[in-house]
Amino acid sequence: MYQPPKYKKTAFAEILPIIKANPFATFVIQEPLLATHIPVLVDETSEKLRFFAHIANHNEMLPFLSENQKALLIFKSEDAYVSGSWYQKKGISTWDYAAVHVDVKIKKQTSTELAQSLKNLTNHFEKNQENPVFYESISESEINDNFPHITGFWLEAIDIEAVAKLHQKHSKADQLSVVRALKKQGKSDLAKAIKKENKL
Repeated sequence: MYQPPKYKKTAFAEILPIIKANPFATFVIQEPLLATHIPVLVDETSEKLRFFAHIANHNEMLPFLSENQKALLIFKSEDAYVSGSWYQKKGISTWDYAAVHVDVKIKKQTSTELAQSLKNLTNHFEKNQENPVFYESISESEINDNFPHITGFWLEAIDIEAVAKLHQKHSKADQLSVVRALKKQGKSDLAKAIKKENKL
């Protein structure tokens, strides 16, 4: 990962929120070079950082996944083009974003572990819905119909790299101007991140 010193993040307390806020990750393996996009959640019961995930059995990646194989998870925050016209003195345009790369080791799940992972995943995302459909309310027949068509696995973290390019090098006036412009564009999450990073 390209990590300019000003933007490099090493504190786990800063990295974990980026991961949790952006759970739809890019999952990459090297041989052959393949990528897929999957929901990934942190296993809160584990002492070490690990994730649970699953892919469809017809996904072209599945035949190439093996026990203890290394892979890469990429988490990316909301991002945005930043126009040089937003500054007090017109300047060079850029792009703001945050991203986390996690090197992981694959561990395939048992059917029991997969069932629990699906329950956790469903309930995590349903809890904020107006009319949630929790895992427990889904019929057993519907679950049984879909269960054989997916494969679950744990992804155990080996190494983590993170970067957050949030206008740290700019003046407070320019930072505030960028925040206002991003809010107008509906990029409220990125605007909040810039405010927090630069203590505005």
